[in-house]
Amino acid sequence: QVQLVESGGGSVQAGESVRLSCAASGFIFSDYAMGWVRQAPGKEVEWVSGINSGGDRKTYQDSLKGRLSIDRDNAKNMVYLQLSNLRPEDTAVYYCTKYTGNLAFGSFTRNEKGTQVTVSS
Repeated sequence: QVQLVESGGGSVQAGESVRLSCAASGFIFSDYAMGWVRQAPGKEVEWVSGINSGGDRKTYQDSLKGRLSIDRDNAKNMVYLQLSNLRPEDTAVYYCTKYTGNLAFGSFTRNEKGTQVTVSS
């Protein structure tokens, strides 16, 4: 059974950084692309970033480029998202995602819980 457990969120001040982590289990982690999406209060789910199974191809939402860094550790079954220079509009629940293949495009599944990031000005 696929399990994705996010951690690392919290309440921060604008301009600060957070590093989100996702612990994956229940599948061969190194075979699948992973990523992150987020959902702000009252808004639709928004794609944030993706990384291929090997970790050498990374994609970011255009409006967030320069403030994001995604990485993975296939030995530890972990995927990370570093968010820098946070703004109040980054406030959202962040969810780890697992793609259906080794590239970070197309369908994915996500956890239901996520980790809350709240940015105050």
